[in-house]
Amino acid sequence: MAVLLLLGCSSGGGGEDTDSKPTNLVVNKVIVGTTPSTPNGDGSGVVNFTVSADNATSYKILIGSDVINSTTGIFSYTFTQSGTNTYTVYVSAYNGAEFISTSVAVTVYVTATLAWSDEFNIDGAPDSSKWSYETGAGGWGNNELQHYTNRPENVIVQNGVLKINLIKEQYNGSNYTSARIVTKNKYQFQYGRVDIRAKLPAGGGTWPALWMLGSDINTNPWPGCGEIDIMEHVGNNLNRIYGTLHHPGHSGGNADGGSVLINNATTEFHVYSCEWSASTIKFYVDNVLYYTFLNNNSLPFNKPFFFIFNCAMGGNFGGAVDPNFTAATLEVDYVHVYH
Repeated sequence: MAVLLLLGCSSGGGGEDTDSKPTNLVVNKVIVGTTPSTPNGDGSGVVNFTVSADNATSYKILIGSDVINSTTGIFSYTFTQSGTNTYTVYVSAYNGAEFISTSVAVTVYVTATLAWSDEFNIDGAPDSSKWSYETGAGGWGNNELQHYTNRPENVIVQNGVLKINLIKEQYNGSNYTSARIVTKNKYQFQYGRVDIRAKLPAGGGTWPALWMLGSDINTNPWPGCGEIDIMEHVGNNLNRIYGTLHHPGHSGGNADGGSVLINNATTEFHVYSCEWSASTIKFYVDNVLYYTFLNNNSLPFNKPFFFIFNCAMGGNFGGAVDPNFTAATLEVDYVHVYH
């Protein structure tokens, strides 16, 4: 679909020879693959531009941080940020020092590209090229009750699913065992969309989490490193899903976030998602948006993060433990990262 825009312009330059100043600046844009059912293009992100002005000898176009210089005004540009996004394109037409300028908005859909994933299709321990273990007890800063291990009793891949088993048992002074696996030093990324298909454990005190920490945590301690909780759930508040961000001044009980009530969180698989960009961090369940956070360059959410999957017991958020609890499992079918 071609959109022809004839917009109001501003002029600059010395203005000594007004006859040489460009006039009638026109911007024509054609988003590749536009149809009635795909009004923002076919996902390629390609937009063809034609810029013209009377008495112009050259054009300068600014798209984000990219500067395009053209003598013809005819050029193509490929937008790469996945999803549907609106951009402002700034255009100037020149004749020597004289110029006129305008801007135009373009909304483009870009198909996401799978950048990293784990399908959990190989039985046994989690893929050691992607995951390592964080083990031990001590409450993990939240007065949690479990001891994390690397035993197959607590973490294993079976029948295409990662299983983190939270078990009531005496182990090294703790009354519960579980597992916490991380991609730290193995995989990290900045911006994109994350989809995690999971089924959550049931039982009062259970606290499963699918989340991320800033990869600079060793030199920039929490909450300075930033934390993005893609999904948290507590068995004492069944079916309520939390998406939360921790950062300086907004951490712990003062964190930024939202929640949504869904059905069958502990009996059916759902897709928990996060779309992360320099401007927003959005949280979804089954592709339904429930919370949007406004990101900016003063926050710690503009650098690489790594994944943590774990299932805690009790603690500040998990709360009281059901005395009849014996065992429960966090199951993860896949994790996908799209850029």
